[in-house]
Amino acid sequence: MLIAEPLEIAIQQLSKLPGIGRKTALRLSLFILRQSEADVSKMTESLLKLKSDIKFCSECFNLSVDELCPICSSTTRDKSVICIVEEINDVVAIEKTNDYKGIFHVLGGVLSPLDGIGPENLKIKELMRRIEKIKPSELILAMNPNTEGEATALYIANLLQETNIKITRIARGLPIGSDLEFADEATITRALEGRIQIK
Repeated sequence: MLIAEPLEIAIQQLSKLPGIGRKTALRLSLFILRQSEADVSKMTESLLKLKSDIKFCSECFNLSVDELCPICSSTTRDKSVICIVEEINDVVAIEKTNDYKGIFHVLGGVLSPLDGIGPENLKIKELMRRIEKIKPSELILAMNPNTEGEATALYIANLLQETNIKITRIARGLPIGSDLEFADEATITRALEGRIQIK
């Protein structure tokens, strides 16, 4: 089937987005075609502004429009607790809870030797400099519970074993609303290890 060249180009570009296949890219392209010129112009401007105005925070490597992100520049955040995460979307997920009051450090990925990602490819040196400067009382390792996340958490914990900083790991286990019978063995093991006292 022949498709008009501008539509084909739009489909190709949109299908580069994560989680967007060709069919969804076609639907999105057709949706954009039905929008007013003003709406499409606003969308285009917002994408260009996103690319030109957003940068990385010089302290934690979260996204920011200024030198420091709103979390690092806040006077109300507890700077004695640093939550170390893999990616920026992890900061967003934790911030949505409105429960965490400390600061963050975004590594920019995880150790993955098979993919050629070593400590030098992550923001680990920068983390060590921050720890030296801030002297936090606690570090929370909030990596994903997979092989790479575990390896990264262990690597950081080993680097800091000579310090007197409290190092914790976010709890893992059964999500609320799930059934025990459908959980895998590793999840059940972690849930048992991370059990809490009720009384």
